Amino acid sequence: MGKRGKEIIGLKVDELVEMFNKALADEWLAYYQYWIGAKLLRGPMREEVLAELEEHAADELRHAGMLVDRILQLKGTPILKPEDWYKVTNCGYKTPEDPSTGAIVEQNIKGERCAIDVYNSMLEITKEKDPISYTMVLEILRDEVEHEDDLERLLEDIEGRA
Repeated sequence: MGKRGKEIIGLKVDELVEMFNKALADEWLAYYQYWIGAKLLRGPMREEVLAELEEHAADELRHAGMLVDRILQLKGTPILKPEDWYKVTNCGYKTPEDPSTGAIVEQNIKGERCAIDVYNSMLEITKEKDPISYTMVLEILRDEVEHEDDLERLLEDIEGRA
C-alpha cells in the first residue's frame, strides 16, 4: 500500500488484517458449506434450493477474493493453510449431516445470521476510519443480508409444501 493509502486509514493495519483473515476463514467455510450442501441435497424443492446454494457458494468465493485483495493491499498475509480457518473463524462450520432441503437451508440461515453480525461489526469498526475497507465490507454485508432473505423465503416455501 502506498504512503497516501496508509495515511487515510485511522486504524491499526495489523488489526484490520487480522479481522479480515477471520472473515476470510468464514467465507471459505461458508463456501464449502454451501457447495457440499448442494451436492448432498435431498427433498422437496431440491432444484430451487440447489440453484440458490450454488449461487450463494459463488458469492462466498467472490467475498473471499475481495478479502484477500484487501489484505494484500494492506501488505498483510492472507491465511495460507486451510487448517488455520478453524482456528480463527468467527462463525465456524456445521457439518451437513442431514441432507434434507429444510435442514440444509436452516443451517445456512444460521451461518448467514452470524456473517451479518460479523460484517455489521466490521462496518462500525471501519466507518470513518478506512473508506476502502468500509466500502468492501458494506458490499459483502449487502450480499449476506440478501442471502438470509433468500433462504428464509425458501424455508417458508419448503415448510408450506412439506
